[in-house]
Amino acid sequence: MKRMLARGGLAAAALLLAAAPAAAADKVDTGDAAWMLTSTAIVLMMTIPGVALFYAGMVRKKNVLATMMQSFFICGLVSVLWVVAGYSIAFGNGGAYGAYVGDLSKVLLSGIAENWDKPFTMGSGSDTVEFTIPEALFVMFQMTFAIITAALITGAVADRMKFSALVVFISLWTLLVYSPVAHWVWHPSGWLFKDGALDFAGGTVVHINAGVAGLVAAIVLGKRVGYGSENMAPYNLGLAVIGASLLWVGWFGFNAGSAASSGGGRAAMAMLVTQVAAAAAVLAWVFAEWMIKGKPSVLGAISGAVAGLVAITPAAGFVLPGSALIIGVAAGLAGYWGATALKHALGYDDSLDAFGVHGICGIVGALLVGFLAYGPLSATDASPEGTAGSMEQFIKQCTAVGATIVFTAIATFILLKIVDVVIGLRVTEEEEREGLDVTMHGERIN
Repeated sequence: MKRMLARGGLAAAALLLAAAPAAAADKVDTGDAAWMLTSTAIVLMMTIPGVALFYAGMVRKKNVLATMMQSFFICGLVSVLWVVAGYSIAFGNGGAYGAYVGDLSKVLLSGIAENWDKPFTMGSGSDTVEFTIPEALFVMFQMTFAIITAALITGAVADRMKFSALVVFISLWTLLVYSPVAHWVWHPSGWLFKDGALDFAGGTVVHINAGVAGLVAAIVLGKRVGYGSENMAPYNLGLAVIGASLLWVGWFGFNAGSAASSGGGRAAMAMLVTQVAAAAAVLAWVFAEWMIKGKPSVLGAISGAVAGLVAITPAAGFVLPGSALIIGVAAGLAGYWGATALKHALGYDDSLDAFGVHGICGIVGALLVGFLAYGPLSATDASPEGTAGSMEQFIKQCTAVGATIVFTAIATFILLKIVDVVIGLRVTEEEEREGLDVTMHGERIN
């Protein structure tokens, strides 16, 4: 009998649908498919236009178009890479190396035409997961996660990275860093999945991964010209507010969509705790800033929302609303600290706080779920108690967080150095002062 697992959501490639029969269904569940089609669309909206507007509103006028271009181009670039090899590396079975990386059996989505209108089964042997949706929908949903993860990195290197270098780096990073980590955590043969690490929708795979990569990239590139001495205030916070709002709404697809089903209650709980955590983090960040700086800022409010959304991501399918409040408050405070005190103390220039918000708050959420997980939310017939918070689970979460940080940091550093040697990473000082809109793309906002 195939082993059915319920540790994560659809994004974790590991949910045993509560209503599904023991044997694989021969027809797609239209309700589940409809919800996943909707979720996929709004997750894509998180990058274009969400991240594009969010980041563009926080840079200076001379770099607005270049910043938008990065998110928009990455959407196209990562989509093609995902079809060519990324999906296979992340969700192929992997053979002898299946604990660490997928094989190339799904290159160019080989085999997707077989049973294209039927539910699909992931994995092989005793490590399998059966879904009620077609594989094409799963491929597309996971593609949107790969897209936004790559786009988030650009916030750390805004204003100073060559567009050509970014294209090469993101291509290599998506295939050699993102896809293997996704396999570790979300494929039923992945070593972190088998170890029992919890990551419902991407705390490690998306946010810690992107945050750490952004931090390494910011350090390797060095500080922006004039950092600390020139005015680098955001050009248009109105754009950033619109972007953050699109992120907040899209996150319901990110988290509730990762329940893999429109029924069973798990999607509804994931949606509720996502809202609760985001709201709590807004309050925590704003009140902390109000107390310390004397005024609550719009930038602080939208940053707080994103911090809470990041932190609840790994926990969304495992915790109750009370725990979501705790996670949200912790994320708001930790994100504020990461974007201000930590960055200033260590002296790195993470332009738009990719690490301070995504890296730090991804770590917070991934660790807290180890204590706060509510067992019945992940219960199955085979495991009626589900996975509950405990010291043992917290240690597993620490392992997942630590492994992601170390691997991503080392691999990202190596890739950046290779790109730097081959084509160079950074624009010249003259180009940076003139702005990337003109020097990289020959356009400007008038």
